[in-house]
Amino acid sequence: MRMKATTLRLVAMNFLEFFVWGSWLTTFGAYWFLTRHWSAAEFGAVFSTMGIASLFMPTLMGIVADKWLNAERLYGILHLVGACMLFVVPLIDTPAALFWVMLINVCCYMPTISLSITVSYNALKNEGADVVRDFPPIRVWGTVGFIVAMWTISLLHIEKSAIQFDVAGASALVLGLYAFSLPRCPPRDVHHGSLVDVLGLRAFALFKNYNMAVFFLFAMALGASLQLTNAYGDTFLHSFAGNPAYRDLLTVRYPNIVLSISQMSETGFILAIPFVLKRFGIKTVMLTSMLAWMLRFGLFAYGNPGGLLWMIVLSNLVYGMAFDFFNISGSLFIEDQVDSRIRASAQGLFMMMTNGFGAVLGSSISGLLIGRDFTSDHGVIEWHGVWLSFAAYSLVVAVLFAILFRYRHVRPGTAAPTAS
Repeated sequence: MRMKATTLRLVAMNFLEFFVWGSWLTTFGAYWFLTRHWSAAEFGAVFSTMGIASLFMPTLMGIVADKWLNAERLYGILHLVGACMLFVVPLIDTPAALFWVMLINVCCYMPTISLSITVSYNALKNEGADVVRDFPPIRVWGTVGFIVAMWTISLLHIEKSAIQFDVAGASALVLGLYAFSLPRCPPRDVHHGSLVDVLGLRAFALFKNYNMAVFFLFAMALGASLQLTNAYGDTFLHSFAGNPAYRDLLTVRYPNIVLSISQMSETGFILAIPFVLKRFGIKTVMLTSMLAWMLRFGLFAYGNPGGLLWMIVLSNLVYGMAFDFFNISGSLFIEDQVDSRIRASAQGLFMMMTNGFGAVLGSSISGLLIGRDFTSDHGVIEWHGVWLSFAAYSLVVAVLFAILFRYRHVRPGTAAPTAS
């Protein structure tokens, strides 16, 4: 009975965590380009605030949670401050000002992703649960929350409106207050030693291990892919409204609902993670994710809302594999590999590489390339070339990962794996 109550509390947390993000993440581009009519380069800069925040905030907040403050309390405080910033967004009327407001917002939000994982893992372990088996069915409700948020924004016809940020702010406020009722997750590393230990920098020692270093570097590369699809997917589907043949199709009228197929796909792949991760290991799972990213972008390049709608649908289905097989599996891999005293710091480091360096590179470079190479003098984006270039990037990443990552997986019940 106690385990069931804990599970329900974690389900509610994960649902709200991703409802907040889903309320604005995929439709921010539509608001930017179609309502504000600001430039791609400026959009790349503002969207990269997630990456800038993730460069230091998840790691910094992970250190705080490891050493000084209960993770669930820190989690609640961050959401409350983030809610205030989201309520301010509709009042902003210049890209420069919006950059700073969004930076503060995501500085609060991005560390909550890894903190929610830390709180969940801690609660499950206290109940004697198997994290690899029991966490994915809980985390899947985060995806459900993201889907519900996307549908809410689309059905309310506020995809291009600043009201979406009011919805996100209200949900962040609720979650921030709810967080203080979550299972306690106190600091574990309370015995301060060297300066490295005091500052929580021990997690960076993971880079001394070849396989962990390669893992983190390629997690960064996949983080760039994630930002590309988040930034431009909704705007891409909205672009078909300029073609009379597609203008009245449901895909164009409700693009965010179409994109939510991606999150629906996630629910299935999340539940498959315990099986595939234990059976095939992290290298195969990550490589599969990289190839899925290539398919995601390649199908977008050739699909349309008419006769080739199946390509867009298939691209969204593939997304679930692309996202979950590196994001969720990666966090579980880290949980299994690192010392419990630096668990929050290590999860923060993973977040820094994916949503930090990866996001900054993906957002800023893609914004510059699209503005320079794929945008006409009339401001029309040539999406076919954009998506093909992203697909080529994903293929190169997959080939390099297959060559460089040497971690040898051994199935449970046999000898432990060896690392180079």
